[in-house]
Amino acid sequence: MAEARPETLETAGGAGPLRRMPTQKRSRERVERMLDCATQLISENGSDALRMSELAEKAGVSIGSLYQYFPDKAAIILTLAERYNAMGRDCIRDELAGVESIEDLPEAFAGLIDIYYAMFLAEPVMRDIWSGTQADAALREIDLADSRSNAAMLEETILRLQPGADRAEVADTAFLIINLGEATMRLAISLKREEGDRMVSAFKRMVLRELARVTGA
Repeated sequence: MAEARPETLETAGGAGPLRRMPTQKRSRERVERMLDCATQLISENGSDALRMSELAEKAGVSIGSLYQYFPDKAAIILTLAERYNAMGRDCIRDELAGVESIEDLPEAFAGLIDIYYAMFLAEPVMRDIWSGTQADAALREIDLADSRSNAAMLEETILRLQPGADRAEVADTAFLIINLGEATMRLAISLKREEGDRMVSAFKRMVLRELARVTGA
């Protein structure tokens, strides 16, 4: 794994879940190794089975060193989840930024779904990390806040292109689309590829119909 920039260890809000931020290269590399090993363990056994002692052993660090940076398992899952959430936010922001008319929105959003699905296929551990966030009330709130942030980008795009649209309806629709999209991706990668592809295609058709309805396009 390439050396991470310090900011990759932070959450969207600026303050990361780490107990302390590594400043030296060696410390950053150690934290990256911990996260890399955590990803491997979650991929193999699921987030519920992740144990701090096993992670420390796999990463080749003392349990005290692990706790220096991560106070508990939730902090590890949050750090990993936020990295994938950041990838999703960047993807949504980049694709929607170039949409210049309401007529272009369906095609752009359909392309966004394909890109997002490809991202999940490339990182199937995202499903297990998400499961870990759902097991903790505080992490669920953070995950929900990320969904609201993504929905706000879709809402703002629709209102920018169609300022006469009903703002409350657009907000509710955007929030629902984003939440259903995230759930669809996690479902799709848990199925055999052919069935997963069908689920994503069905979601895409549903979303495009709803976008056409709410925008009047």
